[in-house]
Amino acid sequence: MTDARADWEQRIGIRSGGVDDGAPRELTSNAPRLGGPAGVTATAGGGQVTVDWQPVPGAVGYQVHVADTADGPLTPVDHHGMDVKSVPHPPYVDTTGTVGQQRWYAVSTLSDVVVEGEPSQRVSATPGDAAGPVTLAVDAGGDAGRLARPWRPMIGSEHLSHTISTDTTGGRVIGEELTSALTAAVTELGVKTVRAHGILCDDLTVYTEVDGEPVHDFTGVDKVYDHIRSLGLYPVVEISFMPHDLASDPGKTVFDYGAIVSPPKDWQRWYDLVHDLTAHVVERYGIDEVVEHWSFEVWNEANLEVFWSGTPGEYMKMYDVTVAAVRAVDDRLVVGGPSSAAAGWVEELLAHVDRTGSPLDFVSTHTYGSPPLDFRPQLERYGRAGTPIWWTEWGVTPKHFNEVSDAVFSGVFLLRGMASAMDRIEALSYWVVSDHFEELGRPPALLHGGFGLRTVGELRKPRWWALALLERLHDRRLPVALGGDGGGSLVEAIATRGDAGEVSVLAWNMTLDQSKAAGEAGLDRTVALRVDGLTAGATYTLTREGVDADHSNVAATWAALKEDDQAWPTEEQWETLRKADRLEELAAPVEVTADKQGTVTVEVTLRMPSMHFLHLAPG
Repeated sequence: MTDARADWEQRIGIRSGGVDDGAPRELTSNAPRLGGPAGVTATAGGGQVTVDWQPVPGAVGYQVHVADTADGPLTPVDHHGMDVKSVPHPPYVDTTGTVGQQRWYAVSTLSDVVVEGEPSQRVSATPGDAAGPVTLAVDAGGDAGRLARPWRPMIGSEHLSHTISTDTTGGRVIGEELTSALTAAVTELGVKTVRAHGILCDDLTVYTEVDGEPVHDFTGVDKVYDHIRSLGLYPVVEISFMPHDLASDPGKTVFDYGAIVSPPKDWQRWYDLVHDLTAHVVERYGIDEVVEHWSFEVWNEANLEVFWSGTPGEYMKMYDVTVAAVRAVDDRLVVGGPSSAAAGWVEELLAHVDRTGSPLDFVSTHTYGSPPLDFRPQLERYGRAGTPIWWTEWGVTPKHFNEVSDAVFSGVFLLRGMASAMDRIEALSYWVVSDHFEELGRPPALLHGGFGLRTVGELRKPRWWALALLERLHDRRLPVALGGDGGGSLVEAIATRGDAGEVSVLAWNMTLDQSKAAGEAGLDRTVALRVDGLTAGATYTLTREGVDADHSNVAATWAALKEDDQAWPTEEQWETLRKADRLEELAAPVEVTADKQGTVTVEVTLRMPSMHFLHLAPG
């Protein structure tokens, strides 16, 4: 294990400002404490309990609690996402219990990620051992509005100088393959911008001091940003990390590449650097482009000690000075933050800018292991309703080298989160596009639990297919009704209609419980799909594609090819893997005829985890 990785794993949970050593925090949340929700129910099914409740005005999320006895202590249900355990809305499917063992549930309300009210009244349920059927009804004649696409605005990437690297990993040229992955994000997923760390790091020599005087050199930045623009992407300028010569403590670093996380030694020199960088990109790319398509985000996860060696108060000063420098170039430029870990410091930043008047054009934060919380109520309390909400990092796990990142589970998790985010979050940026990633060391093997949507060698993982299937959906959303054993909680679906009368249904089966990530037969479901509102007597071609343990799953393909200790494919194996790098059919296409009521029925078996894309094309 590298020194950087050991340091990361030791300090990743420590919050900035001395929280863990007893020192007082400089920031406190002003959010009100809300009562527990009404109407809490617990409905048992095969291997699962679905907990539901009535939404509470002002809530950003909810914590589901469980107890083993009617009067026993409540503890938060832990679905092993290793970050925020709360969820943004009901229902919640709990699969952490034991079949045949009764448990008691209560739900508490969060007005901020760190402000939780008293739990609701308790309800109980006992998961069974027999799975019941699920019903899925789609109204092809209805209209549920335009399909929101929160994956399009942004994707995450390793620091952007990586895109021009000529080094190799596993025999593959890093820059060429990271460039290919970003290009595919544009062409296959519709992505518009890319966010990455470290534009001010010393590998680009942006800031040095000669004879004690600052020197700004944007040659390296130009090379990187010109390359990104050539791919059809615009940058989200995460203003980080601290150049060595400007750092108050250059020995405070993170990652294998030694990113400096110290505050500046001179705030005026920091202001001048940010101002000059902003002025330079405006001059190079044009004010109209930068105002319309670029954005500026202040730092990364300063609420974690590993990313910010200063105090919380110093971060707020960093925010004020940085946005002032950007806006001094042009007051139309888009700036925001706090770019925090685990949904933290949003309330604190809102209160801060409310006092100081500093600009805040978007709110950004990060979460792993759960769907993103709902910050609209917080914005409303500060009179900022409608401010864009950007989750500039989001994923299945915050842990590097975690095998869940390569699994089918990770892809289905992505579907659940994107569906949850639709119509309430402007950007949900998956972290990251490619396994060409070196924060805690470069990839040691083809499948190593990397954060990427694509492997080294440019093979699509299941979570790439998740985004590709979402992107394939049509623009008009159709009404969907789910029922039965886990319908609407374990099993979910989105349906859309195209201009030519075609209907697409994307359905999936998953629990947030990562202890079941490898699959759980007791959670598999048979789904009776009914599509109403079709042309009576018309013939349609039904195609079925998808991802499960045996289909469109690069991990299964590689496991069947490799020797036990083999890290990288041979050339012959690469060729086999490339041929398998496709979305597979789950069944051969068939012709179906709508009955006299304009209905087509199909039975679908959804394993847990899996995703199915069904397409009905007329003619």
